Amino acid sequence: MKFGRFSRLLAVAALALLLTGGIAVAKESKQPSDYPNATRSEPKNDLTSERDHKTLQAAIDANNAGDDAKVQENAQKILDSSKSKYAKGIALQLLANLKYNAGDYKGAVALYKQLLDLNSLPNDSYFGSMLNMVTAYAADEQYQQADEQMKVWREQGRSESPDSYYVEGTIDYHLQKFPEAIAAVNKAIALNGGASKDSWDNLLLVCYGETKQYDQMDKMVDEALAKDPTKTTKLNNALVVYQNNAEYARMGALMEKAAAKGALTTEDNYILMGQVFQVMAQNADSQAQAESYAAKGTQAVLDGIAKGVVKPGYKPYKLIGDTYRIAGNTAKAMEAYAKAAPDAPDGELDLLRAQVLIQDQLKYAEGKAALQQALKKGVKRQGAAYLLLGNAELKMKNNAAAIAAYKRAAEDSETASMARDMLKKLGAAK
Repeated sequence: MKFGRFSRLLAVAALALLLTGGIAVAKESKQPSDYPNATRSEPKNDLTSERDHKTLQAAIDANNAGDDAKVQENAQKILDSSKSKYAKGIALQLLANLKYNAGDYKGAVALYKQLLDLNSLPNDSYFGSMLNMVTAYAADEQYQQADEQMKVWREQGRSESPDSYYVEGTIDYHLQKFPEAIAAVNKAIALNGGASKDSWDNLLLVCYGETKQYDQMDKMVDEALAKDPTKTTKLNNALVVYQNNAEYARMGALMEKAAAKGALTTEDNYILMGQVFQVMAQNADSQAQAESYAAKGTQAVLDGIAKGVVKPGYKPYKLIGDTYRIAGNTAKAMEAYAKAAPDAPDGELDLLRAQVLIQDQLKYAEGKAALQQALKKGVKRQGAAYLLLGNAELKMKNNAAAIAAYKRAAEDSETASMARDMLKKLGAAK
């Protein structure tokens, strides 16, 4: 069964450009470096031209003001005419960041490479740009290159930051190195004073799912629900993982727990819970188990309706009917189908009702009424509907009406043979 809302694998959040170290024309500063243990020796600043200084500052000011056109114009002037390697490094940094923010990750990587090859910037700008290049590789889905460049950044920059470990964890995830990704994210949390972020938690949940560490997943969700049951991001993400791993029993248990805490607040929540228990009923090991799961699923939807969260109509009542039918409770299934039928988009549900009413329950008049509704709304298998209608009319001794129905069924290749046999028996064959 497909669920619709949670049918795809949880997406790992896109990496944001870190812009470590910022961009500025170098001045005397007493602020400590972000890379005090770097193996690289910082080059001297060779910017001496006042004109270049002003042009470069204009580019930086435009960058801070969000004026991309002026950034491009002034940075390009520096690249075209300046003799200062430092000035060109800053210009390349500005242009690379523009490329990244515009989604041109390959273009950003190319400019970051030029910047690094020029080797003219202070460590904060140099290694900050190297880390930005890592994120550009990752954003462009060049994960192997991102991984290799991350190793260079760590070896040469010798800096550890929470965000860098999240970037590393994301790269590991895409390279299917799930234990390594878990370790990296936990390192980010530790370096951040034990505080996590939603994007970090999302990545952890996915990786715990990939490694089937379900206890860790449930622990994360329990902690989140205990803290704030209205914030359901972790709950929903865990459900995605469980669904993609076909762990429906865990999915159902988690939703029951969430419902008890008042964390289910939308129609989709209740419908999903009903669908999960329907799948569990469908795959139950015994009739008793199927009935138990069906009861939980139908009750979830009914609770949603009772609370005014689920709008009564075709979708919830069709779900309830299908679930009861799986569990073998035909009577309750028919009650639910009757409530769903008025809002049905076509006549298929009425045709299903008619089949049960006529063939199983021998309620011919009710079955005929359902068939008439089905044909009025439209069904794919018209021949089958008319053949069933003919059978109902025949049981009610309405021979003329039965003949008329069988003649319509005889027009359909699927039912033509059976319909002609019935017409022959009634002496109405041509």
